Amino acid sequence: MPARAVAAVNLSAIERNCARLRRELRAGARLAAVVKANGYGHGAVPAARAALAGGAEWLCVAAAHEASELRAAGLEAPLLVMGALSREELEVAAAASADVVAWREAFVERLPAGTRVHVKLDTGMGRLGTRDVEEARRVAERVAARDHLTLAGAMTHFATADERGDDFFGRQLERFAAFAELMRAEHPGIVLHAANSAATLREPAAHFDLVRCGVAIYGLDPFQEDPAAQDLEPALELRSWVADVKPCAAGESAGYGRRFVAEQETVLGVLPIGYGDGWRRALSNDADVLVRGARRPLVGTVSMDNVTVDLGPHATAAPGDEAVLIGAQGSERILAEEVARRLGTINYEVTTGLLPRVERVYHRDGRPE
Repeated sequence: MPARAVAAVNLSAIERNCARLRRELRAGARLAAVVKANGYGHGAVPAARAALAGGAEWLCVAAAHEASELRAAGLEAPLLVMGALSREELEVAAAASADVVAWREAFVERLPAGTRVHVKLDTGMGRLGTRDVEEARRVAERVAARDHLTLAGAMTHFATADERGDDFFGRQLERFAAFAELMRAEHPGIVLHAANSAATLREPAAHFDLVRCGVAIYGLDPFQEDPAAQDLEPALELRSWVADVKPCAAGESAGYGRRFVAEQETVLGVLPIGYGDGWRRALSNDADVLVRGARRPLVGTVSMDNVTVDLGPHATAAPGDEAVLIGAQGSERILAEEVARRLGTINYEVTTGLLPRVERVYHRDGRPE
């Protein structure tokens, strides 16, 4: 029998998505692949290698240990750690030859020799970065004045790029463009960057020197619709298998709390996947699974290790059959975006939430990697 649950990642799809995003870029702009959070659940190192093969030139992560993982795997591309860093984490980032982000003058004094710094202006996200342009300029000046540091870039982060028709995105872009003009004049040669996946696809004026694409390189739609509309190809399929098939009479139930009680005679299939694998309990009685090319409803409560599927009264499924929770089977497919809608969340959380018990396997258009 196969592994209880497998996330099958098509590295060729990641390569093609990166190549497609590069074609979107205005002249001179480069692509950075964001591989934080274990490559959004796809596997950071394999995803990074595929992204670089597809034309990405930079890699971005959120934490220092993520930078160390990439360097330990032999990846040598320019690497930016975008998150807040403690004194200890700064040393880890420095050992990985990773660029870091700064927005306070006091932070500059703690930077190890040799650190490359990107100054962050908060144009409206309201998280990391300074809202004060003058403070950002002072941070940049302080870095540039230190012989042991390098001012490498200036950046911001859009809050609403994935909300089409929203005018706040335009206000953020305008504010950063003015700051970028100042920084270019005062520090020629630095790298200016702002765009995430949504901004990259939405507005060429947001591309500057570098775009930071995460969700789109994995073939997930930043606008939470069908990735095909953006010419993106989902890279991950989540598969399990039918571990048991059993008759269920009218009035019989399945799962904790008897949240499913059969209204008529049917057949249930049991799959060895649950919230211990990242298949969320909130999908109880609210998801579909593909078995033998047909959509079958997940019924009952999602438990830690198992779910049940209503195979119908005339089921032909048998133990050992493949079950697809995200991906395609026959003419049917289930997108991460569909699962996200059922959960009231975004596709990012669906793939990133797959836990280590789900085995990752890699292939290139069906050929094992």
